[in-house]
Amino acid sequence: MIFSGLNASLISPVAFSVITFFSTYLGGLFALRFREKIHFVMAFAAGILLGVVSFDIFPELFKLTASSGIEPIYVMVAFAIGFIAFHVLEKTILIHYSHESEYASHKHPDVGVFSSLALIAHSFMDGVSIAIGFQINFLVGLFVAIAVISHDFTDGMNTVTLMIAHNNTAKKAKLFLLFDALAPVAGFLISYFISFPQNFITLYLGFFAGFILYIGAADILPEAHSKKSSLSLVGLTILGVMLIFAITRFE
Repeated sequence: MIFSGLNASLISPVAFSVITFFSTYLGGLFALRFREKIHFVMAFAAGILLGVVSFDIFPELFKLTASSGIEPIYVMVAFAIGFIAFHVLEKTILIHYSHESEYASHKHPDVGVFSSLALIAHSFMDGVSIAIGFQINFLVGLFVAIAVISHDFTDGMNTVTLMIAHNNTAKKAKLFLLFDALAPVAGFLISYFISFPQNFITLYLGFFAGFILYIGAADILPEAHSKKSSLSLVGLTILGVMLIFAITRFE
């Protein structure tokens, strides 16, 4: 035996899950490196989030509702709850801290923290997706892993962007970036011991789609144009959408 006590069939899947760590972390470092041009990064990130909802999450939801038999209306209720829940949470935080000077600019570090935690939860489910893919067969797992690795770079970027945009320190942004990078690895490993019901995954994706649409359209995109709108910012948003479209077509 070359690998004593280790199932050799897990080596490739584990390797792919580890690559997601580096992909996510490098995306976050990219956002930190260019944080002095954060509005350009945010415009691009908003397009990425819109692309993820349109070309990644919704098509997956269509497949899951068809295979599980769950009523589409329940998924759309979860979607609406995800959108409204973060809106209520964000505005509640701002009202709570309305005596602070930060309220004038509609920013508070807690908003960035809650946003990042939701992205970390999604990254965890990305790891679960890789594990499920490889449990079906190697080829399915390979394509799922490539797709996850490709967009995990943008996940790391979005995590840092949200933290910095809401006045969190670079040090704190790096900490949450580390959590986000570890999340898909944890999701992959845990999925070998815990089975997630398909209905739960379906409703979770609906909820997450609502959350993502809110922070992309109502939070990040307006902030990107808060100082000055330009064709460059609009172009970056379109580029972000096109990038995710291309990645999902490859998948």
